[in-house]
Amino acid sequence: MIRFIRFVDSLSAWFGKAFAWLIIMMAVGTGYEVFVRYVMNNPTAWALDVSFIMYGSLFMMGGAYTLSRGGHVRGDFLYRLWQPRTQAKLDLVLYFLFFFPGVVALVLAGWKYAARSWGYGEVSVNSPAGVPIYQFKTVIVAAGLLLFIQGIAQVCRCILAIRTNEWLIADEDVFETEDLLLQKANKAEKDAHP
Repeated sequence: MIRFIRFVDSLSAWFGKAFAWLIIMMAVGTGYEVFVRYVMNNPTAWALDVSFIMYGSLFMMGGAYTLSRGGHVRGDFLYRLWQPRTQAKLDLVLYFLFFFPGVVALVLAGWKYAARSWGYGEVSVNSPAGVPIYQFKTVIVAAGLLLFIQGIAQVCRCILAIRTNEWLIADEDVFETEDLLLQKANKAEKDAHP
């Protein structure tokens, strides 16, 4: 069970990190748009649509990664005071009552929208450029499937917490720059004064 959880966590992390590169592309695209609009006085017809598509894709495909790292918003003013076993029991119930039905609805509705969009080669109506958006609607389905798989891993994580009264924490893969600098400074200080 632990190997499955780790595998799904790494799958979600891979997709989350791969789609995180869209931030760079969005920044470059927006910078280009600002330059051509205000310096060259020649705005593009596609920049707004492309930024919406990239941001939406980033947001959707990062959902499973965020779930694996416990990063979604929760009102835990009572929850955080409970034992992991109690937290896991509540989480398990909530996954089956709300999470899985919502994600299944997302996948089914997304499939319908994506199929229809691919069928007639849907383009954006927000700009005269006619940017294709059918591929963006496919992201809804992909994100839902990733969330579903990560949800199964979260259920396994709950079962482990019920058994052991400890949460299996996802491997750390992202660190704050300040924390890395502090660690480096502490190591340098220890090396200087053994």
